[in-house]
Amino acid sequence: MTLQQDLKNFNTIRLAGVVRESIVDGPGLRFVVFCQGCPHGCKGCHNQETHDFQGGYDCEISKIVDAVEKDPLLDGVTFSGGEPFCQPEAFCSLAEALKKMRPDLNLMAYSGYTYEELTAMKSEAVDKLLSMLDLLVDGRYVQDKRDLTLLFRGSSNQRVIDMNLTRREGKAILAEKYI
Repeated sequence: MTLQQDLKNFNTIRLAGVVRESIVDGPGLRFVVFCQGCPHGCKGCHNQETHDFQGGYDCEISKIVDAVEKDPLLDGVTFSGGEPFCQPEAFCSLAEALKKMRPDLNLMAYSGYTYEELTAMKSEAVDKLLSMLDLLVDGRYVQDKRDLTLLFRGSSNQRVIDMNLTRREGKAILAEKYI
């Protein structure tokens, strides 16, 4: 199930919650936005409470931007879940507002979809969101491939993709720092 949203008039996002300062959800000090709703149902997921599309609460995107703006120590913002790509229009609006406020802010997203699955969706909003990310952690969590030694991911099938290099090369390029 995906949420259908209007890309032109978007000012709210469906959330499970936020973490205002994290050092485990991406490089540096990060603000983490946990969206509500996920279709993957990965066995052993550590965010199972985010799966129900009817759970969580609606939050104005401006409130998230204001919270990020108040913390000058932040290196980036991470979109997690749930599945952020089930709300691509909302996350596009958020990403645009964040980049307008601080162009140097690193944006990262977690997705149970692979990069190849996301691009195959042929969705304007998904493509636009991908175009604004610096890093993408892709792939479903696989409990049998759990590896606590990996940076920023839970199972060895998941990849940390350098989205800037990926856009230049036209194919998924891993972020060598996190291999």
